[in-house]
Amino acid sequence: MTTNQRFIPLKLSPLAVAVALSGAALVSTGSQAQESSARASSAMLEEVVVTARKREEGAQEVPLSVTAYNADQIDALKVRSLTNLSIGMPNVSLEDVGTTRGTANFSIRGLGINSSIPTIDPTVGVFQNGVYVGTNQGILFDMFDVASIEVLRGPQGTLFGRNVTGGAVLVNHKKPGDEFEASLRYALETGDIGGYNSYYMGSVGGPITDTLGGRIVAYYNDDEGQFENDFTGNDHGEIEQQMVRGTLVWEPTDTLEFVLRYEYGDVEGDGPAAQSHTNGTGVPGQPVNNDRDSFDFSIDETGFQENETNFITGEVNWDVGFGDGTVTNIFGYRSYEATSLSDIDAQPVWLFHAPAWLETEQVSNELRYTGLFAEKANVTAGVYYYQNDLDYHERRELLGSLTGNVGPALQLDGGGTQETTSFTAFAQVDYDLNESWTLTAGVNYSYEEKEAELASLIENQNSPCNIVEGPVCPYDFVDDDDWSNIAPKLGATYNIDDDSRVYTSWTRGYRSGGYNLRNTSAANKPEVFDEEEVNNYEVGYKSNHAWGRLNAAVFYNEVSDMQRELNFPNEGAGTVQFIRNTADATIFGAEVDGVFPVTDNFVILASIGYIDAEYDEVSEDLNGDGVVDGADKSLDLPRAPELTYSIGGTYDIEISNWGFMTARLNYAYRDEMAYTDSNLGFINEVDMLDAGLDFQSNSGEWMFSLYGRNLLDEVSHGGDTQLPDTIGPVPTGGTFSPLTPGIRVGLEVTYNFM
Repeated sequence: MTTNQRFIPLKLSPLAVAVALSGAALVSTGSQAQESSARASSAMLEEVVVTARKREEGAQEVPLSVTAYNADQIDALKVRSLTNLSIGMPNVSLEDVGTTRGTANFSIRGLGINSSIPTIDPTVGVFQNGVYVGTNQGILFDMFDVASIEVLRGPQGTLFGRNVTGGAVLVNHKKPGDEFEASLRYALETGDIGGYNSYYMGSVGGPITDTLGGRIVAYYNDDEGQFENDFTGNDHGEIEQQMVRGTLVWEPTDTLEFVLRYEYGDVEGDGPAAQSHTNGTGVPGQPVNNDRDSFDFSIDETGFQENETNFITGEVNWDVGFGDGTVTNIFGYRSYEATSLSDIDAQPVWLFHAPAWLETEQVSNELRYTGLFAEKANVTAGVYYYQNDLDYHERRELLGSLTGNVGPALQLDGGGTQETTSFTAFAQVDYDLNESWTLTAGVNYSYEEKEAELASLIENQNSPCNIVEGPVCPYDFVDDDDWSNIAPKLGATYNIDDDSRVYTSWTRGYRSGGYNLRNTSAANKPEVFDEEEVNNYEVGYKSNHAWGRLNAAVFYNEVSDMQRELNFPNEGAGTVQFIRNTADATIFGAEVDGVFPVTDNFVILASIGYIDAEYDEVSEDLNGDGVVDGADKSLDLPRAPELTYSIGGTYDIEISNWGFMTARLNYAYRDEMAYTDSNLGFINEVDMLDAGLDFQSNSGEWMFSLYGRNLLDEVSHGGDTQLPDTIGPVPTGGTFSPLTPGIRVGLEVTYNFM
C-alpha cells in the first residue's frame, strides 16, 4: 500500500451516516428481548465510586450534585476527551477555547471563562489523580485507561480550595490490578470533510512481585485534520499526539501503599480552524465572509501548536488505628511548555497573526487525614501547598499584507511572568445524628500571594523581544498582592430510607485574583484584579428505585465581584482584553438526571438543566458604549445557556453463542449562549446526536465498535471574538471563531489478552 492510499474509502453524507447508525440502534432496540448478560446496560446502571468528599463512597451517597463515569462507562461512550462529555450533563459545558487546542474553557451552572490568557484562573478546577492542574492549557487530551471521571457541580472550595467556584472535574487513572492484564486498541475516524484520524492505544499491567505492581500505558493519535481550508484546499487541523504513562504501586504492608506515576505528553499540529462571519454589529468579514452555520473558513496562515508535558505524582496512603482512618499525602509536579501560531483575522490575507510562547512549572503537596469516630463522625482534615511559576510571551504580527507578506508592518511584543504561592488548611465533619439525619460542617482557610512582571504589548512596537526565549522585554509594571479568606460550608442530609435522601447546603467559594499578562491598551494601565466570591444555596434529592436512579437539585448562587475578561475590537491592536471585577449577579437553576432500566437489556439515560442568570449590580462598561447604565445590567451573563437536556438509550442483545451486541443512541441539546460580555459574540445552540454499535465476544477478548459523533453535523465554535471594522487602514470586520469538528464516524477494534 502506498503512503497516499487511504485505509477506508469512506466519505459519507451526514444524513446517510445519521440514518444508518440511528436506524441500526433503533432496530436493535426493537428486537425481541432475549436472555443475555446485558453487560453494557448493567454497566450504565452501576453506581460509580467517587472521591468527591476525599474518601471513597458511592455517588448516590454523596450530598452533592455529581455526574460520574467509571471505566466501563467511559469505554462504552467512547470518551477520548473531556469535550466528548460537553453537553451530555445538565448545566455543564466542557469545551476547548479553540485558540490553542487543548485549552479548557469550562463552564458549570453559568460560571465559566472565555479566555486563553494563562494567568486567568478557572471557575472549574481540573484534578488529575488528586493533583490540581493550575493552568487551563494542555489538559484536554488523553482519556485512555481512565478509571473514573467525576464532574462536581457547584462550589467545592471547602475541600478543594480556590478556583472551583463553578465546580470541579476529577480524572483518576487506573492502577495495576492483582492479575496480569493487557489490552490493545485501534480506532479510525473520518467525516464528510477533513482527513482520517487514527488512534493507537495499549496498556499492560499487573503484579511484579508479591508487594509491587506496575502498569504502562501508551497512546498515539495521528489526525490528518477534521476541516478543509477553502483558501488552500487542504485538510486542516492535523495533529500528532503521543503519551506514555507509567504507574508503580508498592504495598509493603497491609496498611501502607505507595503510588508513583509519571506521564509524558507531546503534541504537534496545526493552528485553529478560524472562521470569520458577520459580527454582532453587522459588519461582515473582509475580504471573505462565511456563513456561521457552515464549516467554511479561509485562512492564509495554517499556524501550528507544539507542547510538551511532564507530570509526576507521588501518593502515600497509610491506614492508621486512630479513628480507623487513613493518612494520605499527594505530591504533584507538572511542567508544560508550548509554542503556537494562530491566524486571528481568519482571512486569506495577513492582517492579524499571533505567535505565543508559554512555560509553566508547578509543585503541590496535600497532606490529609480521613477517619470515622464513634461510628458517627466522618472527619476529613488537611493542609495543602501550591506553587506555580509561569512565563508567557505573545506577539501580534499585524498588516503583513501591506509589506507584500515579507513581514508585519506592525509588530507588538509583550507578556510577563507570574509567581503564585498558596497555602490552605481545611476540615470537614459529617456527623450522623441518627439513622435519618446527618449534619455537615466544613471550613477552608487559604492564603495566596502573586508576584507579576508585565510588559505591555503597546509599549513594544516594532521592538522585537521575547520574555520566554529572550531578549527579555522591558517590564513597565511590577507588582505583588495577596489574599486570604475563609470558605465555610454547612449542610444537612435526611435519609428517607436506605435508597433515597434529600440534602441542603450552603457553600462559599473563591476564585483567585491576579494579573492580566496580555495588556494591549495604552488607555488602560495594568492593574491587579480582585478575587471573586460565590455563595451557593442548594437543595437536592437522590434515590435508587426498582424503576431507576433519579437525582434532582435546585440551586441559587450569589456572585460578588464577578471576575470577567472584557473583550473588545481595537483598530490598533486587533483586540483588547481587560480583566475586571465587573458585577454582582445571581444565578438560579435546577437540574434533574436519571438512569432508567426499561427491561433487563434496555436502559434509558436522561437529564435536563435550567439556568436563570442576571446581573444585580454592574460596575464596568460591559457593552463598550462609554457609560455604565441599565443597558449593561440587562445583558446576558456569558457562558450561561438557559436550557440543556439529553436523552439516550443503551440496548444489549445476544448474538448466538459468540457474544452480544450493544446499541447506543444519545441526543443532547444546549441553548444559544453569550460568549462576550457585550453579547455581540455568541455560541450557537447545539443539537448533538451520537450513536454506536459494539460487538463483544463472551470471552471478553474481542470488541468491534462502530460509532458516530455529531451525526447531525452541527456547527459550533470555541469562541466568537469580535474583530474591528479595520486594522490600521485595512478593512477587516467579522470575527475570530474557531470551529469545532462536525460529523465523525469511527471504527474501533479492541483486543484484551486473557
